[in-house]
Amino acid sequence: MRQIGIITARGGSKRIPRKNIKEFCGRPILAYSIDAALQSGVFDVVMVSTDDEEIAETARRYGAEVPFFRSRETAGDYASTADVLAEVLEEYQKQGQEFDLLCGIYPTAPFLKPETLKKAMALLAESHADAVQPVVRFSFPPQRGVCIRDGEVRFLWPEYRNARSQDLEPYYHDVGQFYCLNAKSFLSQKTLVMERTLPFILPELEVQDIDTEEDWKIAELKYRLLHGGND
Repeated sequence: MRQIGIITARGGSKRIPRKNIKEFCGRPILAYSIDAALQSGVFDVVMVSTDDEEIAETARRYGAEVPFFRSRETAGDYASTADVLAEVLEEYQKQGQEFDLLCGIYPTAPFLKPETLKKAMALLAESHADAVQPVVRFSFPPQRGVCIRDGEVRFLWPEYRNARSQDLEPYYHDVGQFYCLNAKSFLSQKTLVMERTLPFILPELEVQDIDTEEDWKIAELKYRLLHGGND
Protein backbone atom coordinates (compact mmCIF):
# COMPACT_ATOMS: atom_id res chain seq x y z
CA MET A 1 0.00 0.00 0.00
CA ARG A 2 1.25 3.48 -0.85
CA GLN A 3 1.45 5.84 2.11
CA ILE A 4 1.95 9.59 2.30
CA GLY A 5 2.83 11.88 5.19
CA ILE A 6 1.31 15.34 4.76
CA ILE A 7 2.58 18.09 7.06
CA THR A 8 0.19 21.04 7.15
CA ALA A 9 2.07 24.33 7.56
CA ARG A 10 0.42 27.49 6.36
CA GLY A 11 2.09 30.87 6.67
CA GLY A 12 -0.68 32.85 8.35
CA SER A 13 -0.45 31.78 11.99
CA LYS A 14 -1.98 34.45 14.22
CA ARG A 15 -1.29 33.82 17.92
CA ILE A 16 2.42 33.05 17.38
CA PRO A 17 3.67 34.88 14.26
CA ARG A 18 5.60 32.65 11.83
CA LYS A 19 4.92 29.83 14.27
CA ASN A 20 5.56 26.98 11.86
CA ILE A 21 9.20 27.92 11.23
CA LYS A 22 9.94 29.67 14.53
CA GLU A 23 13.13 28.38 16.16
CA PHE A 24 12.47 25.69 18.76
CA CYS A 25 15.51 24.52 20.75
CA GLY A 26 17.86 25.47 17.93
CA ARG A 27 15.90 24.42 14.83
CA PRO A 28 12.73 25.49 13.01
CA ILE A 29 9.91 23.66 14.73
CA LEU A 30 8.74 22.29 11.37
CA ALA A 31 11.98 20.30 11.15
CA TYR A 32 10.93 18.03 14.02
CA SER A 33 7.76 16.88 12.25
CA ILE A 34 9.68 16.31 9.01
CA ASP A 35 12.35 14.29 10.83
CA ALA A 36 9.78 12.13 12.59
CA ALA A 37 7.99 11.38 9.31
CA LEU A 38 11.18 10.60 7.39
CA GLN A 39 12.76 8.54 10.15
CA SER A 40 9.62 6.46 10.62
CA GLY A 41 10.38 4.88 7.26
CA VAL A 42 6.72 4.18 6.49
CA PHE A 43 5.93 6.86 3.92
CA ASP A 44 6.51 6.74 0.18
CA VAL A 45 6.24 10.53 0.17
CA VAL A 46 6.72 13.10 2.92
CA MET A 47 5.43 16.48 1.80
CA VAL A 48 4.59 19.85 3.28
CA SER A 49 1.38 21.61 2.29
CA THR A 50 1.94 25.35 2.52
CA ASP A 51 1.11 28.67 0.91
CA ASP A 52 4.36 30.27 2.01
CA GLU A 53 7.68 30.31 0.10
CA GLU A 54 9.86 30.60 3.23
CA ILE A 55 8.12 27.61 4.80
CA ALA A 56 8.56 25.72 1.53
CA GLU A 57 12.29 26.48 1.48
CA THR A 58 12.62 25.32 5.09
CA ALA A 59 10.68 22.14 4.32
CA ARG A 60 12.92 21.27 1.36
CA ARG A 61 16.05 22.01 3.38
CA TYR A 62 15.04 19.39 5.93
CA GLY A 63 14.13 16.77 3.34
CA ALA A 64 10.42 17.13 2.63
CA GLU A 65 8.83 17.64 -0.77
CA VAL A 66 6.78 20.69 -1.73
CA PRO A 67 5.48 19.77 -5.19
CA PHE A 68 2.76 22.43 -5.22
CA PHE A 69 1.34 25.24 -3.10
CA ARG A 70 -2.01 25.49 -1.37
CA SER A 71 -4.93 27.20 -2.99
CA ARG A 72 -6.24 30.47 -1.61
CA GLU A 73 -9.24 28.59 -0.17
CA THR A 74 -7.18 26.16 1.94
CA ALA A 75 -4.74 28.86 3.06
CA GLY A 76 -7.43 30.90 4.81
CA ASP A 77 -8.33 31.10 8.48
CA TYR A 78 -11.46 28.98 8.10
CA ALA A 79 -10.06 26.06 6.12
CA SER A 80 -9.97 22.84 8.12
CA THR A 81 -7.21 20.25 8.23
CA ALA A 82 -9.56 17.92 6.36
CA ASP A 83 -9.89 20.52 3.59
CA VAL A 84 -6.12 20.73 3.26
CA LEU A 85 -5.57 16.97 3.20
CA ALA A 86 -8.32 16.45 0.63
CA GLU A 87 -6.78 19.09 -1.63
CA VAL A 88 -3.37 17.40 -1.42
CA LEU A 89 -4.79 14.02 -2.39
CA GLU A 90 -6.72 15.57 -5.26
CA GLU A 91 -3.60 17.36 -6.55
CA TYR A 92 -1.64 14.11 -6.52
CA GLN A 93 -4.50 12.38 -8.33
CA LYS A 94 -4.16 14.97 -11.11
CA GLN A 95 -0.53 13.86 -11.40
CA GLY A 96 -1.59 10.23 -11.62
CA GLN A 97 -0.53 9.36 -8.08
CA GLU A 98 -2.82 7.52 -5.68
CA PHE A 99 -2.27 6.72 -2.00
CA ASP A 100 -3.97 4.08 0.11
CA LEU A 101 -3.12 5.53 3.53
CA LEU A 102 -2.21 9.01 4.65
CA CYS A 103 -1.07 10.72 7.80
CA GLY A 104 -1.82 14.37 8.39
CA ILE A 105 0.93 15.70 10.65
CA TYR A 106 0.95 19.08 12.35
CA PRO A 107 4.10 21.22 11.99
CA THR A 108 4.32 22.07 15.70
CA ALA A 109 4.84 18.57 17.10
CA PRO A 110 8.42 18.40 18.44
CA PHE A 111 7.53 15.54 20.81
CA LEU A 112 6.35 13.28 17.99
CA LYS A 113 8.51 10.17 17.67
CA PRO A 114 9.22 8.19 14.49
CA GLU A 115 8.22 4.95 16.22
CA THR A 116 4.88 6.50 17.19
CA LEU A 117 4.07 7.17 13.54
CA LYS A 118 5.30 3.72 12.57
CA LYS A 119 3.09 1.97 15.14
CA ALA A 120 0.04 4.13 14.43
CA MET A 121 0.25 3.56 10.68
CA ALA A 122 0.71 -0.18 11.26
CA LEU A 123 -2.39 -0.22 13.45
CA LEU A 124 -4.36 1.52 10.72
CA ALA A 125 -3.22 -0.93 8.06
CA GLU A 126 -3.67 -4.08 10.13
CA SER A 127 -7.05 -3.12 11.61
CA HIS A 128 -8.60 -1.93 8.33
CA ALA A 129 -10.09 0.94 10.36
CA ASP A 130 -11.05 4.26 8.82
CA ALA A 131 -8.68 6.21 11.05
CA VAL A 132 -6.31 6.12 14.01
CA GLN A 133 -6.31 9.13 16.33
CA PRO A 134 -3.69 9.80 19.02
CA VAL A 135 -5.23 10.65 22.38
CA VAL A 136 -4.00 11.34 25.90
CA ARG A 137 -5.80 10.82 29.18
CA PHE A 138 -7.00 13.89 31.03
CA SER A 139 -4.65 14.43 33.96
CA PHE A 140 -7.63 15.28 36.19
CA PRO A 141 -11.07 13.66 35.88
CA PRO A 142 -13.38 16.01 33.93
CA GLN A 143 -16.29 14.60 35.94
CA ARG A 144 -14.94 16.55 38.92
CA GLY A 145 -14.83 19.78 36.94
CA VAL A 146 -16.23 23.04 38.29
CA CYS A 147 -17.43 26.28 36.81
CA ILE A 148 -17.82 29.76 38.27
CA ARG A 149 -21.33 31.18 38.25
CA ASP A 150 -22.26 34.46 39.89
CA GLY A 151 -18.79 34.52 41.38
CA GLU A 152 -19.18 31.16 43.11
CA VAL A 153 -17.76 27.69 42.44
CA ARG A 154 -20.26 25.11 41.17
CA PHE A 155 -19.72 21.45 40.32
CA LEU A 156 -20.60 20.78 36.70
CA TRP A 157 -21.71 17.27 37.64
CA PRO A 158 -22.74 17.34 41.34
CA GLU A 159 -23.34 13.57 41.32
CA TYR A 160 -19.56 13.07 41.19
CA ARG A 161 -18.61 15.54 43.93
CA ASN A 162 -17.75 12.79 46.42
CA ALA A 163 -16.50 10.19 43.93
CA ARG A 164 -12.92 9.00 44.17
CA SER A 165 -10.82 9.84 41.11
CA GLN A 166 -9.76 6.21 40.66
CA ASP A 167 -13.41 5.11 40.49
CA LEU A 168 -14.28 7.38 37.56
CA GLU A 169 -14.13 6.33 33.94
CA PRO A 170 -10.96 7.70 32.29
CA TYR A 171 -11.60 10.31 29.60
CA TYR A 172 -9.21 11.27 26.81
CA HIS A 173 -8.64 14.20 24.48
CA ASP A 174 -7.08 14.76 21.09
CA VAL A 175 -3.31 15.14 21.15
CA GLY A 176 -3.10 17.51 18.18
CA GLN A 177 -0.07 15.88 16.54
CA PHE A 178 -1.30 13.71 13.69
CA TYR A 179 -4.16 11.70 12.18
CA CYS A 180 -3.72 8.40 10.32
CA LEU A 181 -6.39 7.95 7.67
CA ASN A 182 -7.56 5.44 5.11
CA ALA A 183 -7.58 7.51 1.92
CA LYS A 184 -10.72 5.96 0.42
CA SER A 185 -12.69 6.38 3.65
CA PHE A 186 -11.41 9.92 4.11
CA LEU A 187 -12.32 11.09 0.61
CA SER A 188 -15.78 9.64 1.15
CA GLN A 189 -16.43 11.00 4.66
CA LYS A 190 -14.26 14.19 4.50
CA THR A 191 -13.62 14.26 8.23
CA LEU A 192 -10.69 13.28 10.47
CA VAL A 193 -12.68 11.33 13.06
CA MET A 194 -14.56 8.82 10.94
CA GLU A 195 -17.07 6.05 11.55
CA ARG A 196 -14.45 3.58 12.74
CA THR A 197 -11.66 5.52 14.41
CA LEU A 198 -9.28 3.69 16.75
CA PRO A 199 -7.39 5.34 19.61
CA PHE A 200 -3.63 5.47 19.89
CA ILE A 201 -2.93 6.35 23.52
CA LEU A 202 0.14 8.49 24.21
CA PRO A 203 1.76 9.27 27.57
CA GLU A 204 1.47 12.82 28.83
CA LEU A 205 5.24 13.34 28.57
CA GLU A 206 4.96 13.07 24.78
CA VAL A 207 2.17 15.63 24.51
CA GLN A 208 2.22 19.43 24.65
CA ASP A 209 -0.15 22.01 23.20
CA ILE A 210 1.72 24.90 21.59
CA ASP A 211 -0.84 27.62 20.95
CA THR A 212 0.56 30.60 22.88
CA GLU A 213 3.97 32.11 23.66
CA GLU A 214 3.68 30.67 27.17
CA ASP A 215 2.97 27.21 25.73
CA TRP A 216 6.07 27.59 23.59
CA LYS A 217 8.33 28.34 26.56
CA ILE A 218 6.91 25.41 28.53
CA ALA A 219 7.39 23.10 25.54
CA GLU A 220 11.04 24.11 25.16
CA LEU A 221 11.69 23.52 28.86
CA LYS A 222 10.00 20.14 28.65
CA TYR A 223 11.89 19.19 25.49
CA ARG A 224 15.25 20.09 27.00
CA LEU A 225 14.40 18.15 30.16
CA LEU A 226 13.50 15.05 28.15
CA HIS A 227 16.56 15.34 25.92
CA GLY A 228 19.11 16.00 28.61
CA GLY A 229 19.45 19.71 27.89
CA ASN A 230 20.64 19.12 24.32
CA ASP A 231 19.14 20.90 21.34
